Amino acid sequence: MMDVTRIQPVNSALQSSRLEKEHQLQSVFSEILSGVGHAGYMSATPLESEQPIEAEIQDSVSGWFDLEIQGRYRAAEKPLELGKQFGDLAVRAYQSGAYAEPKAFLNSLSESELKTVQNVHWLAEPIDVDSLSDEGAINLLIPPPAQVDMNRDGFTQSGVGMGFRFPDSTTPAKVAEAWEAATAGMSWGERSLYELQMKLPVLFANFHLDDQGAYSHHYEPGDPEFVNPMMADDYSYGTVPRDYLAYLEAYKTQIDPLRYAQDKAFWSDFQSRLNASEG
Repeated sequence: MMDVTRIQPVNSALQSSRLEKEHQLQSVFSEILSGVGHAGYMSATPLESEQPIEAEIQDSVSGWFDLEIQGRYRAAEKPLELGKQFGDLAVRAYQSGAYAEPKAFLNSLSESELKTVQNVHWLAEPIDVDSLSDEGAINLLIPPPAQVDMNRDGFTQSGVGMGFRFPDSTTPAKVAEAWEAATAGMSWGERSLYELQMKLPVLFANFHLDDQGAYSHHYEPGDPEFVNPMMADDYSYGTVPRDYLAYLEAYKTQIDPLRYAQDKAFWSDFQSRLNASEG
């Protein structure tokens, strides 16, 4: 019989190491972005090192790639070489001021260098620099865990693609810490479901109903009317767990008991951690 008690610590150690590498990337690239007037990760800790920033870039990128060879880049061709090439590009980008003018730097790259960037970010199509927004361009020069929501619309754009994540670069440190503690040990699928639920306020705020309660219209990122309620001064991250816990109690008899128990345990834990961080 398989001994799951011996396997779980390995999984936990891997998740802990992954978070450590991601936090290191966020600290390094937030330092770089702040130097050119852009906001990095709100939850990033200040970079404290006597190493030149170029060495920090190489160390953080290579450390993260080494860990992701069995994860994100499992199917990539020559992942170690890919990581080294991207680290070198990030150093060149820093030295040439590309984080202030990312499109100019991308336009200076060779076809093979653009292919490296494309492969790092798993982009389906070759990069058309002229079609990129400033956010889409700058995030191509940043490893995925440290990419930023520059326009604070709730989505993180990389190339022409938009995605959402939680925590993202606009999430306060105490909220991010509470989230990471509450989701520790979860599978990617479980965590992704709760991430979606945390970001639903952004989606719901941009869908509108008519007087009969039927769908009327919606706004998309980039539309002048698009709003991100999570950036409002009075927004409370505690709203989401509170609302989900109320929903679970209201529809308890209609929810699978195992699903109910799991969701109640998670949202209660996250809520209590948020409350403790505010105390």
